[in-house]
Amino acid sequence: MEKSYAIIGGGSWATAIAKMLCNNSSNVSWWLRKQEDVDHLIKYRHNPRYLQSVEFDLNKITPSNDLKTCIESSDIVVIAVPSAFVFQTFNGFQCEGLSNKIIFSAIKGIVPEYHSIPARFFHKEFDIPYDRIGIISGPCHAEEIALERLSYLTLACQDQSIAAEMAKALACRYVKTSTSEDIFGTEISAVMKNIMAIASGICHGLGYGDNFQAVLISNAIREIERFVDEVNPVHRDVKSSAYLGDLLVTAYSQFSRNRTFGNMIGKGYSVKAAQLEMSMIAEGYYAVASIVEMNKKFEADIPITEAVHRILYEKISPVIEINLLKDQLD
Repeated sequence: MEKSYAIIGGGSWATAIAKMLCNNSSNVSWWLRKQEDVDHLIKYRHNPRYLQSVEFDLNKITPSNDLKTCIESSDIVVIAVPSAFVFQTFNGFQCEGLSNKIIFSAIKGIVPEYHSIPARFFHKEFDIPYDRIGIISGPCHAEEIALERLSYLTLACQDQSIAAEMAKALACRYVKTSTSEDIFGTEISAVMKNIMAIASGICHGLGYGDNFQAVLISNAIREIERFVDEVNPVHRDVKSSAYLGDLLVTAYSQFSRNRTFGNMIGKGYSVKAAQLEMSMIAEGYYAVASIVEMNKKFEADIPITEAVHRILYEKISPVIEINLLKDQLD
C-alpha cells in the first residue's frame, strides 16, 4: 500500500522535498503557513516565494494551510520549517496519533527555546520514539535539486527499515540516497556546519583567500567531531558525505545562506542589516547561541564556534576576532 506524506513548511527545502516525493508518490499533502501561498500554488502550480521554476502536478500533491489535517491524513511527516519557527509552529498543537507517525526532520538548526536539536524536541514534546524520528541530511542544496543537478542525500534513523523506505521515496534520476543510524551525530553536524559556513563567509568578507579557507574548514570538521563525540560518544566516520561533505558544500557554495550571511558580516554589515537584506533564514545565527549554551555542559574545544558567537552576539570586531582565531588553527 502506498504511503502518504505530509510536508510541513513553505521554504526552499520544503519545495525541493515536495519535488522529490512527487517523483515517486501521488499522495502528498503540503502545508504552507499562508493561505495566499496555497492559493497561488493551486492556481499556478509553483511556490510563489521559493524555487519558482519547480512546477507541480496537482494530481499528486494537495496544498493546504490546515496543519492538523495535513498531519493526521499522512503516514510520514516531513518537517522543513526553519528552526527559529519550529516552536511557534507547534506550540500548543494538538493532533491525535502524532506519536504514532513517522517524523523526518529537514530542519537545519537548533530549536532555540529548548537549546535542542529537532529530534529531541519532537521526542520530548510529542512523545515520538527516537526510532520513529529520521533526519534528512546532505550534502545538498535545494537549489540544485530544483535544477535537477546530481545530488546526494543521507537519511538517518535508528530503524534502518524506515531510513531505507524514505531513501527510496526521495531517490530519483538526479538524487542518490544513502542511510545511516546516527540521528544525533547527523543532526548536530548539520547544525554546526551552518556555524562553520558563517565563519567561512566572515573570512571571505575580510579578504582571506583559499589557502586560509582550507585550514579553517579542516579545523572545522575536527571541531564538529569533538563536539558531536562529547554529546553522543559513538563511533562515526566524519569523513563521510553526511558530515564532511555537508560541511564543504555549505561552507563553499554560492547557494549557502550561512556563508552569504557571514560574508556580509565580514564586509561590515550589522547582524540586523544582513538579516534584513537576506530573504531566507541563516540557521547558523540561531544555532551558534544554542551550541555555546549547550557546551557549558560538555566543555568541548570549539574555538571557531565561540569566535562566531562573539562576533554575532557580543559585537566583537570580525577583524579582531579572526586575528585571534587564526593563531588557534593548524
